[in-house]
Amino acid sequence: MTSTAPDTRSSGRIPGTRRPHTPAAVPASTPRARALRVLHALHRAAPALAAYVAVRLTGLLVLTLWAHRRHQGVWVALAAQWDADWYLDIAENGYAHELGTAYNANNLAFFPLYPALTKAVAVLTPGSRASTGLGLAVAASLLAAWGIFAVGDRLHGRRTGVLLTTLWAAFPVGAVQWMGYTESLFTALTAWSLYAVLTGRWLWAGGLAALAGLTRPTGVAVAAAVAVAALWSLRRRPLRPRALIAVVLAPLGWCAYVGWVGLRLGRWDGYFAVQRLWHNEVDGGVYTLRRMRQLLAYDATPHLFLVVVTLTMVGAVVLFGLSLWDRQPLPLLVLTGVLLVIVLGSGGVYFPRARFLVPAFPLLLPLALHLSRASRRHRALTLAAAVLGSAYCGAHMLLVWPSAP
Repeated sequence: MTSTAPDTRSSGRIPGTRRPHTPAAVPASTPRARALRVLHALHRAAPALAAYVAVRLTGLLVLTLWAHRRHQGVWVALAAQWDADWYLDIAENGYAHELGTAYNANNLAFFPLYPALTKAVAVLTPGSRASTGLGLAVAASLLAAWGIFAVGDRLHGRRTGVLLTTLWAAFPVGAVQWMGYTESLFTALTAWSLYAVLTGRWLWAGGLAALAGLTRPTGVAVAAAVAVAALWSLRRRPLRPRALIAVVLAPLGWCAYVGWVGLRLGRWDGYFAVQRLWHNEVDGGVYTLRRMRQLLAYDATPHLFLVVVTLTMVGAVVLFGLSLWDRQPLPLLVLTGVLLVIVLGSGGVYFPRARFLVPAFPLLLPLALHLSRASRRHRALTLAAAVLGSAYCGAHMLLVWPSAP
């Protein structure tokens, strides 16, 4: 997928989209033409990718210096701890065969695409599986940054695309983008799936959404975004087979894994039974509100990381309201809306909630648009504060916070 001109086959565009910058006309469908389009798209995205790498290197530098002062290692924290360790174990030993009764112990809660890629690529590369998994995450983060830029550029131009990418890099818990976690891979699939929707490439959109559904449980949000957008496009042109195929294709990855877990455990609700053992159940947001109130109103000495998680969720709700006000394209609103419902409506563990919102990059569009119209001084000060704050939060999360990110 590349951030090139929209497919001429698309018509009845999704509400809120516009035609992007287009390169000089190139004969379509030849290998040379495709290569030229990719190079042009990469050249256009270069400032965004450079900004992304600069932000993440700043975070890595702060983490390394802080870890050195505390006599702690960085490599294990990034590549082989907490969820990364679970994925490495799946790549090495496969999935559990039974449900069991122990809490927080069944690896069927973790979706298969990332550990499968880690296992496959490790065969072809030197080093440990941990280094392979971390390398995949970093590579996926660059693809995610490119896809985020492509969406922002498509909707509001190059400057907004660069700012959107930079803000995503400076997410409060952006350190997970360069860890052996699934957030970067999932965000890459999400961003390019949304870009495919915005340009009318329905088979790409459905296929990438299916892969997202094999990566994280929240893949249902990507499937919903693609399916709703495809159905909406049929209002003007009902006989559009590719859009119909996308509706069917988008949820297949998520459904396939959930169904496979049910067959493996011999019960129709097998996957949901596993999630209950991880304390992940939907309660409509009761637990979330209770924890927010406790942390912000009653706890005299709340842990800084939990305050960051809470403020991130509150900020996400505000930004979703601004996204509605700005009339963002329908698939972006569906994606972020479903993600917020899942994250806020869960009765499960509280501390990873900010990480679960990393793929919700369209929430940052109102900020990117505001900064694109601001003065250079205001823009520089805001971005500097965001980058330094993200670097500090990331190091604190990995070195001070005693549990998983």
